[in-house]
Amino acid sequence: MEERKDQWSSKLGFILASAGAAIGLGAIWKFPYVTGMSGGGAFFLIFVVFTLLIGMPMLISEFIIGRGSGMEAISAYKKLAPDSLWVWVGRLGVLGCFLLLSFYSVVGGWVLVYTGLSIPGKIIGDGTNYPDLFGSVIGSPWVTLLGLLLFTLANVAVIAAGVQNGIEKANKYMMPLLFIFFIILVIRSLTLDGAMEGVKFFLAPDFSNITGESLLYALGQSFFSLAVGFSCMVTYSSYLKKDVSLTSSAGSVVGMNIFVSLLAGLAIFPVVFAFGYEPAEGPGLLFIVLPSVFSQLLFGEVFLSMFLILFLFATLTSSFSLYEIIVAAFTANGKRSRKKVTWLAGIIIFLAAIPAALSSSSLADFTIFGKSVFDATDYLVSNLMLPFGSLLIALFIIHKMDKLLVKEEFLMSSTVSPGLYSTWRLLMTWVVPVTIVVVFLNTLGFI
Repeated sequence: MEERKDQWSSKLGFILASAGAAIGLGAIWKFPYVTGMSGGGAFFLIFVVFTLLIGMPMLISEFIIGRGSGMEAISAYKKLAPDSLWVWVGRLGVLGCFLLLSFYSVVGGWVLVYTGLSIPGKIIGDGTNYPDLFGSVIGSPWVTLLGLLLFTLANVAVIAAGVQNGIEKANKYMMPLLFIFFIILVIRSLTLDGAMEGVKFFLAPDFSNITGESLLYALGQSFFSLAVGFSCMVTYSSYLKKDVSLTSSAGSVVGMNIFVSLLAGLAIFPVVFAFGYEPAEGPGLLFIVLPSVFSQLLFGEVFLSMFLILFLFATLTSSFSLYEIIVAAFTANGKRSRKKVTWLAGIIIFLAAIPAALSSSSLADFTIFGKSVFDATDYLVSNLMLPFGSLLIALFIIHKMDKLLVKEEFLMSSTVSPGLYSTWRLLMTWVVPVTIVVVFLNTLGFI
């Protein structure tokens, strides 16, 4: 196999694309409602600790595997550990991205529908029942399927264009706009009467509501928010030039991710508390609570539209990475057309996402272990497959991958001391795998 020819044009392009992969539904949709349901400040603190001590070392590991091999996820493990079962780590990643997209694309469709409704001002209105509005959107098979189709087509159009002309170019515009919109929303949120109660809830730790399941959610959130565990970043870093520091790039991505999570909390919780809403609203937090809150603000329709556009940008930049790992895996040998594979992947993912899209309508009575198709897929991917995939990657890079290659990639084009490499290796050898196993055992009730 030859090394991949497609590359990022610059370090900034790679960082923005990686940050775009990381900052999406996890940071803006899932993080606020899971934080609200898990007690606020304590969950945020645990999430930050997990992100720095586990998520960041994992991110560096995927970068090392990707650039060290110069291959996408499946081929990377084949090259680094030929004739072994380690190739299944990459295959698990491709399968995980496929399953993740089967419910992620559904939420992306919701966001598209809400964005389309908000721009002409058709969401906020006198007497509007926002729970009923959300229920009518997710409860309509045709509306959810249309949103799913449009979201899928948007992804296919960008991924088919390639790395530089598609993913990198899109992220160079989307990511800066995301930060600008978020900062405006935070400023507006913090100027409300009673906003400080929301800030206190979000930033003042209260560990009384933390359980084993909360720890599992925080661990899964740290993986989900950095797009690690499914080898997405293995594929992204395989397009990276050798003169780029992996450690500084990882630091930039982690810093932006924590910053956006902080902004998400500061944009949402002060508004929720200012108007007396319940922070533990659940998955409907953004779609039910925020429209009702923005309806009471001056220029509320404008702020709601801005937030939904921001949300759509973040959702798309994350889904790009999920599509890319699938498409890259099936075009690695150079025998298949990228455009054809992208369109075929889009069709298959659209069909696979239909059951999750219909979970609140035609398939509302169909459950898997007491959960809807949407919730069951989310739980499987976020809380089981991502941590398990991360555990396998940690074992691979420490116990199987060539140590000299690992150290060379870690220190290449970087001014970091060898001591940082030793710290990273210690974390990947003991802290990351042990933490994953302990959290799993605690959740299952064994400890």
